[in-house]
Amino acid sequence: MTWNVRIGVNPLSWMNDDLPSLGGETPLETALSEGKEIGYEGFELGNKFPKDGPGLKAKLDAFGLACVSGWYSGFLGEDTVEAEVQRCRAHMEKLQYNDVKVVVYGECAGTIQGNIDTPLHKRPRFASDAAWQAYAERLNAFGAHLLSTYGIKLAYHHHMGAYVESPEDVDRLMELTDPAKVGLLFDTGHAYFGGAVDANSLLQRHVKRVVHVHCKDVRPKVISQARNDGWSFLNSVLYGGFTVPGDGVIDYQAVLRSLHAAGYEGWLVVEAEQDPAVAPSYAYAKKGFDTLRALVDGINASSKGA
Repeated sequence: MTWNVRIGVNPLSWMNDDLPSLGGETPLETALSEGKEIGYEGFELGNKFPKDGPGLKAKLDAFGLACVSGWYSGFLGEDTVEAEVQRCRAHMEKLQYNDVKVVVYGECAGTIQGNIDTPLHKRPRFASDAAWQAYAERLNAFGAHLLSTYGIKLAYHHHMGAYVESPEDVDRLMELTDPAKVGLLFDTGHAYFGGAVDANSLLQRHVKRVVHVHCKDVRPKVISQARNDGWSFLNSVLYGGFTVPGDGVIDYQAVLRSLHAAGYEGWLVVEAEQDPAVAPSYAYAKKGFDTLRALVDGINASSKGA
């Protein structure tokens, strides 16, 4: 049976939302046309996409592309569910209009991911078991709202510089949240950078919770220096900590085989924050796609031969 996954891409290969100087001059249409030519089926959203549902659909339809998902900046680490419900409406309606099934939830309360002068070790942390439990309960309530109102599953993005960064953080979040209401966005690059040098081992612990996947590779020497020298997240990006699948050390064959064995069906999204002046957008986006396409095709071939 053919593995029912689709390969998408994030526009970060062409332009960066947190560091607009990286690819800021590149038109959205360049990213869309090149992504389609490479073979990607869809795009995640960035700041150059239309902000309304019909406008977004028209833009993507013009290039024969699907809307994969979109990042949502949540603040449940410090705010109420009621406030989040009001804040999310326009974004969720836009995704719903474009038949999106999962939303990338990034916790932005207290985050330092966008502050180029703040070292990663100063990221926020929950002070007590009670704080963790209260956060999980707010996530459960918000996830239930998204499902009942928009038919969209919350895909929690563990992220450098935020409350949930390390493998231990991911373990705890998965333990405390309801699988029916909160899914996991597994990001290979953030898993490695956060401390899971074997990203697949962390994935295997929680693979049944995975509802979305970000595929970014890492350059371990840069990651190690970032940790040892107290770099910020953005400086880690600027100096090349991340790259596309096939250009780093993450074992994507193992990662994809774990996802396949667990019955994951969804998107594999190439997402690698890099400076396009150093890592040319088309060449690297193509390397990421070709790497994943070959591995998926290999899994399908072995499944047919079994």
